[in-house]
Amino acid sequence: MELIIFILMVAAFMIGCFKLKLPVSLSLVISSILGLLVSGNGLSIRHLVEGTFGYIDAILIIATAMIFMKVVQESGALTAISNGIIKKFHKQPAILLILLMFIVMFPGMITGSSTAAVLTAGSLVAPVLILMGIPKASAAAIIAMGGMMGMIAPPVNVPVMIIGGGVDMPYVGFTLPLFFMTIPIAIFSVLFLGYKHVKANDFDKLMQEMNFKRKDNKGILIYLPILVVIVLMIGGKIFPKAIPNLGMPLIFLLASLVGIFTGEKVNYFKSSKEAIRDALPVLGILMGVGMFIQVMTLTGVRGLIVVSGLSLPTILLYISIAITIPLFGAVSSYGSASVLGVPFLLALLARDQIITASALSLIASTGDLMPPTALAGLFAAQVVGEKDYKLVLKKCVVPAIVTVVFGLLSIVFANVLKTFLVL
Repeated sequence: MELIIFILMVAAFMIGCFKLKLPVSLSLVISSILGLLVSGNGLSIRHLVEGTFGYIDAILIIATAMIFMKVVQESGALTAISNGIIKKFHKQPAILLILLMFIVMFPGMITGSSTAAVLTAGSLVAPVLILMGIPKASAAAIIAMGGMMGMIAPPVNVPVMIIGGGVDMPYVGFTLPLFFMTIPIAIFSVLFLGYKHVKANDFDKLMQEMNFKRKDNKGILIYLPILVVIVLMIGGKIFPKAIPNLGMPLIFLLASLVGIFTGEKVNYFKSSKEAIRDALPVLGILMGVGMFIQVMTLTGVRGLIVVSGLSLPTILLYISIAITIPLFGAVSSYGSASVLGVPFLLALLARDQIITASALSLIASTGDLMPPTALAGLFAAQVVGEKDYKLVLKKCVVPAIVTVVFGLLSIVFANVLKTFLVL
């Protein structure tokens, strides 16, 4: 019966997304309701509401982080950072490419959304990459990979939050493991895709063609919101008695308020409304994922998947992780983390849970390159003006394979890595 319920829920989810073209969040709600009805629990509003609030922490973090990111963008801080890096390192292409990759990652690190990274910092970096001589498809691939790695990098990793919420594991101790898994792949991706095109390029010409209208006329003051976030996040851990742990939502709100006075004029209420509107699809997915997980738990489906995973030989379990998590991510990497990431983590209880959850989230990120949705690739293609986003996806094949392999190796050696990475 549990298998029948699971098949019907997944079928309803897929039909809603692909056939009826419904939003991912609404498809998750419909599949959850169907699971309740088929299992004989009726339309249990209680479980739907409980599921909706299952990821309230992540929802608050993303909402406030999007407000912060919007203020930072409109105040000119992001542009000032980009221009400063280009001026400083324009004659050192490898370093410049790596630093531009980090700029692309930054919004994803703050918001937990690859789409936010691609559409904000990606739009800023795309002209620079093209002026450096990188073809549009390769530039878009760099931006797509940067958005994905930013989504997985700390301090905000939504797939890990989803997986952790499914097994009652707090979002603590993930900083070093996530940096360990994302920074090397980000550096490899940008150098693999871009360095061969720029190493012989005329960077003096780049400096002439770049339009440096810097918005940092207030000097170092323009960077103050970012510094506030860093100090409150890191300082609270290093000096817990001097700097209280305010929580990430409050930190982002305080930093965004600081941003009103440190750069270009910002209409805070208008920017906040736009940020929340942009974040609504992601927030809706988290609510739908919470319902889905709640119903899977109630009906025994989650237990069935865990038991099935435990019964698989180890090699088949790893093959299943490498194939099913990215494929399911074609609908949503968040949905993939919830539907498959949680059961796979429970099936790997012998491994360190923090390292394993981090690795599963890394593998789940490749779902943003899976057609037909392929959100990271699609939006990156739009940002650089590439009409055929499939060309972008082809460029991302090797970095995506490296990502999956790196994730699997991290799981295999999780108990070794925890000695160095888990504090």
